[in-house]
Amino acid sequence: METLNAVINQVNTILWSYILIVLLIGLGLYFTFRTGFIQIRLLVDMVRLLAEGVGTRRMGNQISSFQAFCVSTASRVGVGNIAGVAIAIVLGGPGAIFWMWMVAIVGSATGFVESTLAQIYKIPRGKWTFHGGPAYYIQNVLHMPNLAKLFSLLLMTTFALVYNSLQANTITLSLHSAFGWDRTIVGVVVSILIALVICGGAHFVARVAEMLVPVMAGAYLLIALIVVIMNFGQLPSVFALIVSNAFAPQAAVAGGFGACVMNGIKRGLFSNEAGEGSVPNAAATAYVTHPVKQGLIQAFGVYVDTLLICSASAALVLLSGVYEIGGKVTGIELIQNCLAAEVGSWAIVFIGIMIMMFAFSSLVGNYYYGEINLAFLTQSKTALYIFRAAVVAMTMFGSIAFLATTNLYAISRLFPFAKIALDDYEKQRAEGMDPDFDPHILPSLDGVYAWGMEKEK
Repeated sequence: METLNAVINQVNTILWSYILIVLLIGLGLYFTFRTGFIQIRLLVDMVRLLAEGVGTRRMGNQISSFQAFCVSTASRVGVGNIAGVAIAIVLGGPGAIFWMWMVAIVGSATGFVESTLAQIYKIPRGKWTFHGGPAYYIQNVLHMPNLAKLFSLLLMTTFALVYNSLQANTITLSLHSAFGWDRTIVGVVVSILIALVICGGAHFVARVAEMLVPVMAGAYLLIALIVVIMNFGQLPSVFALIVSNAFAPQAAVAGGFGACVMNGIKRGLFSNEAGEGSVPNAAATAYVTHPVKQGLIQAFGVYVDTLLICSASAALVLLSGVYEIGGKVTGIELIQNCLAAEVGSWAIVFIGIMIMMFAFSSLVGNYYYGEINLAFLTQSKTALYIFRAAVVAMTMFGSIAFLATTNLYAISRLFPFAKIALDDYEKQRAEGMDPDFDPHILPSLDGVYAWGMEKEK
């Protein structure tokens, strides 16, 4: 057993330290140059489209672009946005934050491509409702059904079961630390709450995410902003510290420049999920008039996750000066200590609540991905009930590495179709039009099922 564990750990190290990092960053750079730096060039459009989605009128169980954004953000934004950033700074130094930012900018282009493809190749699931994602375009466009089914199974087990088990454990720990509540009782309550949410179906999950995400993200960003204002004079020196340490890490960083870069890159990749194949599942469910619209909104989601929320955690650590490079205090405990040093002991309770909200939002978002991929495999109601029971039980295991490599292979092959959609979107925008997608601009309609539907008048 020890030999098997050693082999698994070695394989995991190779995948995440070499193969996936090269693939994710390499394709991200390729998409960045091929789209003309879309993540910077169309940043204004991203914000405008997201704002427009907030007030979109919905028909029946229709999921708006903003709801789809909230679901993906609910899954993206988790405990790692708080604890993971603190760990990256302790292990890699302040310079790790610079590399985390760079990965977010590059990853935004990948997020655009995979979400645009998910929109192009989504399929109708009732009036004004859709499903889609990597499994759908792998099967219906690349015609690799066995790979698509394997992808769906792995995503279901990884996100809806494995990740949810970890998030639930974090909730019980945080509430026990903050309030002394019994972990068993907390676990029962959380299980009941998640059961009530997921039994409402995908559209209800989207509505819960729409309410939860702005509140939790807003509260966390607000407390970080307060700390920034309190230490406004230190901002230039902290920013200079991040940039200088990115290329010349402090001597206390074990592993030097390599550790600084790797910790920043890994934090960025783990956090924003760009390229992993998870976010497109939410992107495909939105009702929009052009697939590029949702692609841009989801590309902006990478910025929200990393440049806003992860940076908020970095600000709490670096402005407080409480951290120690290579020190033993890290993760959630370090964030609590840093915030307590700035605003008082009540920060421990506040972080406990934030951890609970971030983790619960991940439970909701991860389940959403699982249900979409279960629908790809089967329409059986019995299977759905069994799956929901399994999610509540939060057991089983999965592998994120295979998910990422499979999706990256698919989107690299299908990128030309996303580029055609992008060119069409920009052409219509340049002509003063509200872009409306005509699938006939694609060289092939193979796998296109939703865009021939009659549109709402």
